[in-house]
Amino acid sequence: MLKGHPKGLYVAFFTNMGERFGFYTMVAIFVLFLQAKYGYSSGAAGQVYGTFMFFLYFLPLLGGFIADRYLGYGRTVGIGMVVMFLGYLFLAVPSAHGTNFGFIVAALAVIAMGTGLFKGNLQALVGNMYDDPRYSAKRDNAFNIFYMGINIGAMFAPTAAELVSNAILKTFHFTYDARIPALANNYLKGTLNNPADFLGIAQLQDKGVTMDTLYQFSAHYLDALVRSYHWAFSVACFSLIISMAIFLIFRKHYKTADMTEKQKSKSEAHKAQVVELTPEQTRERLIALFLVFFVIIFFWMSFHQNGLTMTFFARDYTQPNVGKFTNLFFDLFGLLPIFISIVGFVFLVKRTGSVTARTVGGIVFVVFAILTWLRLSGYADVNPFTPQKFQHFNPFFIVALTPLVVGLFSWLNTKGREPSAPRKIGIGMLITAIGFTILIIASWGLQSPKSLNGEVAPSNSLVSPYWLINTYFILTVAELFLSPMGISFVSRVAPPKYKGLMQGGWFAAAALGNYLLSVIGFLWGILPLWALWTVLVVCCLLSAAFIFSVMGRLEKATKNAG
Repeated sequence: MLKGHPKGLYVAFFTNMGERFGFYTMVAIFVLFLQAKYGYSSGAAGQVYGTFMFFLYFLPLLGGFIADRYLGYGRTVGIGMVVMFLGYLFLAVPSAHGTNFGFIVAALAVIAMGTGLFKGNLQALVGNMYDDPRYSAKRDNAFNIFYMGINIGAMFAPTAAELVSNAILKTFHFTYDARIPALANNYLKGTLNNPADFLGIAQLQDKGVTMDTLYQFSAHYLDALVRSYHWAFSVACFSLIISMAIFLIFRKHYKTADMTEKQKSKSEAHKAQVVELTPEQTRERLIALFLVFFVIIFFWMSFHQNGLTMTFFARDYTQPNVGKFTNLFFDLFGLLPIFISIVGFVFLVKRTGSVTARTVGGIVFVVFAILTWLRLSGYADVNPFTPQKFQHFNPFFIVALTPLVVGLFSWLNTKGREPSAPRKIGIGMLITAIGFTILIIASWGLQSPKSLNGEVAPSNSLVSPYWLINTYFILTVAELFLSPMGISFVSRVAPPKYKGLMQGGWFAAAALGNYLLSVIGFLWGILPLWALWTVLVVCCLLSAAFIFSVMGRLEKATKNAG
């Protein structure tokens, strides 16, 4: 899987990993931050989140145009990282509960602009490496590896956000309780129906709280929580510094791929590499791309519910404490030893492996099995966790499953039965529908968010965290069929003159999907839970039906692109 690739792929891999680590640290807590700081409803928080995500994914269209026409890919990526750093720095500036919304908006705008310059152009740079005939057959494989970099960064992000946030809360002598932000904000607004119940929860934080001091406690807890989130946002600043250093220091490994068609046409040494398409060929490719872009709108609308309604479901409807064994999955430093031990076991029993590989596999299996046991034995009988911890499951599953999915596709390729990239995208949409069907089953009979009216759901109605874990697993499988394959498809089919622009087009389609997040966030407060997830299932099924209906045209464009 890792052999035979240009070194520039690994520069892009680690550059993207650092940037995505910072970004997903922010995303893991962003809607929780909005609700704690401003007392927003789920609909209002979803509107802000959806708008931000729209511009975050739409602006790569502009970034691709700038790179194609003026600056080139590498320079545009570098400028983008500097701009993103400034945005995260603004977001990390601590401020009190309920203040400085305009400053937050400005920070988000700067982050979105920087991401627009960075995101699509780094992918275009990777695609250029595989225009070389020596590597072209490994293009799909390369984007799977590249995609792993995104998700290794994302895997550690929720843990980093939790560690920093909890450490700051501890300095105020508080611990995180998912029930308090909404209750405290409602109490401060005078809209809380049962203050006595809230008092009991508050006294778990501070035994000295009385009904007379509950107002002061509410303000103090929210202020501490908001400040802890600001500090957690600063993680992105440090990770971007590392990404910038990697990208600049190892420039020589991707320098030959850092040329647009416009730059090649002006260089005598590279004029022979310029590919000219007829207007008909360009039209055929662009139509194929836009058809795929239309479908992935609905994938990202569904998938990125992980930062919105799925986070609400984790907070409001899922058991907040787990036993020892289940806590292994919520503790990244328990989950990783399990995974590494399993990898060691695979090498140990692999019949085709060398004696050395099997010996090393056996040692790894034993050592990390012991580490897993030691970690498990150190847990309490009951272990609380924060809602954002669910978000490390998707990137973990990406890292764990990518070699299996790549192996499956490679095996199918040897049999002459590997699906085309567009067909994989259609299959991914069907799998996404299955993922949300799991949540329909989990939500059956639960009170709707509207009927709760800001109150805490009864503890006896909270569902097992395994419902969400299984949903994340299924959605991850869908993502592996769809996202890296889609990026590879764009890289292969995009007309050479518009490579950066079309990578931006991929993200612009994702932007529309992310903007539609706010629609689902608005429906959170209106529909029964099972009906909310049904909306997503129907959208995914309709999208799958559409892409299979135009499959002939898409596969023709793929074949003609070589």
